[in-house]
Amino acid sequence: MLMLPLFILVVFGDKVLLVGCFIIGIMGVREFFNGFNKMGIKPSFVIACVSAVALYAIEIFRTFILATGMWPMIRFLPYKLYMLWFVGVVVASLLYLFNVKERKLEDGAITMMGIFYVIFLSYHVALTELNYGIMVWLIFLTAFGTDVMAYFTGYVFGKHKLCPTISPKKTIEGAIGGVLGSVILCGIFGYFFAYEAFWPNMFIHCMVIGALGGVVSQFGDLTASVFKRKMGIKDYGNLIPGHGGVLDRFDSVLFTAPLVYYYITILQSF
Repeated sequence: MLMLPLFILVVFGDKVLLVGCFIIGIMGVREFFNGFNKMGIKPSFVIACVSAVALYAIEIFRTFILATGMWPMIRFLPYKLYMLWFVGVVVASLLYLFNVKERKLEDGAITMMGIFYVIFLSYHVALTELNYGIMVWLIFLTAFGTDVMAYFTGYVFGKHKLCPTISPKKTIEGAIGGVLGSVILCGIFGYFFAYEAFWPNMFIHCMVIGALGGVVSQFGDLTASVFKRKMGIKDYGNLIPGHGGVLDRFDSVLFTAPLVYYYITILQSF
């Protein structure tokens, strides 16, 4: 039941998934900022929301010009808008510090980091689906597949701690099992659903994505754990009973989504 809403979003795809990613990004960055609020740091949620709207508006605009046939004339404009967006986020975060009596340097820095870490990285889920369709499943197969297989492998075989100072329960055996599980799941997906979809030997590429994603996914999980330790919290939120907040479930997706998107994008360029 926990992953049912996500499954529905991915199945419907297109604008439904785009809206879903936007909402998850907004909820996630709010949880992220709330954690820093407990440390006395006050990032700007308003700037984060405006940045998210602007980022997704660029993608809607890109889709519009593709549909209207204007693409050959202004095909580079969306990419220039992306660069403008990056500059805008940095400038807005710095301008936030102009209220020098109430703002600290950390307030602007965390505002910027939250936007890039949560909103921009999660945006790659929508980018992958809109550009590569069914291949978006690789993001969740690597992220959740690694998580589940690492848990069970670690529970059965785990003896050697992976990063005891960050996440005491994680083991080296669990990490290896998670990567192997990701490779197997992505390989099965590649064989039955994505074979020759974008490139010869796509089945092999899916397994490579599974291997890389299995590693990157765990980096995403550990990164979230580092943040939570510094914030002094166990979970980012309590939206999902027994599982914490949005970021507690999607922390690994933040790292696997860019991996899958850029791997396929680079593959397509050859």
